Amino acid sequence: MGPLIVNEIISANTNLLIAFFIGIGFGFVLESNGFSSSRRLAGMFYGYDTTVLKVFFTAAVTASIGLLFMSLFGWIDLSFIYINPTFLWSAIGGGVVMGAGFILGGYCPGTSFCAAAIGKLDALAFIGGIFIGILIFMEGYPLWENFYKAKFMGSPLLSDWLNISRGLLAFLIALVALGMFWVGEWAEKKFAREDYEINQR
Repeated sequence: MGPLIVNEIISANTNLLIAFFIGIGFGFVLESNGFSSSRRLAGMFYGYDTTVLKVFFTAAVTASIGLLFMSLFGWIDLSFIYINPTFLWSAIGGGVVMGAGFILGGYCPGTSFCAAAIGKLDALAFIGGIFIGILIFMEGYPLWENFYKAKFMGSPLLSDWLNISRGLLAFLIALVALGMFWVGEWAEKKFAREDYEINQR
């Protein structure tokens, strides 16, 4: 029963090898869906291309339902799955910074590496900015440590916060995803651009 490494079903080295191949697969999926195109990624914010929304909602629904079914059949113990601790204010601040960078540069950290892998120079510049940001964060950490650690909330689950079962939450997320798919299709027609092909890569 998973998680595999926690229950010593596989070794740490095997875990890293599996992660390597999963990373390759993840990059392939990103590139296959056009996530190496800054115009496609920026299109999410302007409404003319909502591929990002569709892919990520599909991933969220697939993962949540998949985990629930694996738990139901005893293939995975959900209590062993690590959940990142929540520091509310730094999470909001980080989201604002990343969102602004996403809109201005057209990439997030993951997609910038995907685009750089196929030789896009703007992505290389974006990666350079990531490392500069990391350096500034590390060197200036004492200045914003209190903000970074403010409003610690532990590792809350949305289902617990809403006081509903995990199954019901997964069902509601699936409904929201269907609604957002419809909104995405509407937005692509409403904000269509003549100089942009929706199926471009």
